[in-house]
Amino acid sequence: MEQTLAILKALADLNRLRIVAALRRYDELCACEITELLQVTGATASRHLSLLQHAGLLESRKEGRWIHFRLAPPAETEAVIGWVETTCAGSAQFRSDAATLEKIAALGREDLCRMQRGAGCCPK
Repeated sequence: MEQTLAILKALADLNRLRIVAALRRYDELCACEITELLQVTGATASRHLSLLQHAGLLESRKEGRWIHFRLAPPAETEAVIGWVETTCAGSAQFRSDAATLEKIAALGREDLCRMQRGAGCCPK
């Protein structure tokens, strides 16, 4: 019961719903891509990602300077994630996010990092 409550609390925020929907579309996204999608500070994105991870909805892995997030294996969470996707799929916000994610994915992590943190972050 505690796990169910944690999942529902984690999903009770538009930005966290957007993260889950984005990860349904893309198997894995780095924190900088999620930050860019949400148009929030890195600290705010990190807080959202942490809540989703503690609820058991996300897993992460580190690769160099990047932290990648993906949906956790679909044990207890598959039904609720599927419901979220079905319920929210037609929303204007989620359609807009899908278009934005295509642009973000086309940039590449290094270029995105330079955009967010300046040219010295990821030298060419």
